[in-house]
Amino acid sequence: MTLIVFLSILGPLLLSVMLTIIVKTWSVRRGFVDHPSGHKRHEKPVALGGGIAIMLSIFTPIVLGMGIAWWFQRTSPPAWLPDMLRTHLDGIASKLITIASITLGALVLHVVGILDDRRAMGPWPKLFAQTAVAIFIAGPVGIRACEALSPILSVTLTVFWIVLITNAFNFLDNMDGLSAGVAVVALSIFSIAAIQTGQIFVPVMAWVTIGALLGFLVYNFSPASIYMGDSGSLVVGYLLSVLTILTTFYDPRQGLQPFGVFVPIVVLAVPLYDVISVVIHRLRAGDSPFRGDQRHFSHRLVKRGMSPRVAVLTIYLATAATGLPAIMLSKVTWRGAVLLLAECASIVAMIAILEHTGGPTQGDGQVEE
Repeated sequence: MTLIVFLSILGPLLLSVMLTIIVKTWSVRRGFVDHPSGHKRHEKPVALGGGIAIMLSIFTPIVLGMGIAWWFQRTSPPAWLPDMLRTHLDGIASKLITIASITLGALVLHVVGILDDRRAMGPWPKLFAQTAVAIFIAGPVGIRACEALSPILSVTLTVFWIVLITNAFNFLDNMDGLSAGVAVVALSIFSIAAIQTGQIFVPVMAWVTIGALLGFLVYNFSPASIYMGDSGSLVVGYLLSVLTILTTFYDPRQGLQPFGVFVPIVVLAVPLYDVISVVIHRLRAGDSPFRGDQRHFSHRLVKRGMSPRVAVLTIYLATAATGLPAIMLSKVTWRGAVLLLAECASIVAMIAILEHTGGPTQGDGQVEE
């Protein structure tokens, strides 16, 4: 298992490092850059297109791996193939249509993101694309949350969840290294939860995505020399939402308790806090909830005196603090689950209290949104 984890992360990481260098050079030459303006306060133009490197680094190994698994299923698997992969070979190959559908959805959002990065198209075309992709995933593809509910309710909740998390990570892409780093923390936790239930497809998808994001973070962490843009943040949020739906959190046959369905909400509590709080701030100010500004959680921490880098690291830690205990939610009794949920709520409440008290200190963030 250790070897599988290592290779699943290392390959995409190295690919991402190389592709990010190539994309960064290409973006600068073509003028595909993010200029400082309005709420964007970085000091000089920064290359866009990091989402291209992320997209290729995730789906090139996945599509290649699925093709190899399909081929090995039809022929005799080689002796060097690890026993765990050999055992799951049929299952991996059976996911061919699923991975093709997920890839298609990611590609649609990726293209929409590139168009928006090139020339802002406004929030509604992006929201339409997200909703259309979510309906495709929940409808024809059949990837649904809460399948014990009626089909209509299950599809509705799935579409809402995909759109919500996709936008949460799009909103979170407002400071150097923030969206990618939080995604790495969340994906690490989800991979652990999935591997505990004997799944292999979801953990490998998560590890590959982690590798691609870590390679990108080499150039995106403060001070960033390239941004992922909407072409990256939309794909990252979409993949996280889909992987949480594919992960088994409640199954009485495996001893997984009903409170496990709250695992995704607990792990993603900080991104959800950011998107909800910033929408509330914008509505109170009479602004559109989709209009970019300096009201994000990260910006509010900077205004309290943190440097942008420290603010980002603080949000990483906050995500880990709420997310790590969630791994146990599927395993504990209702009393333990209540305590874990109360702990998560207390951490989020503490964050809200601390960031809304005390005198503000003006500071500038390095903004990507």
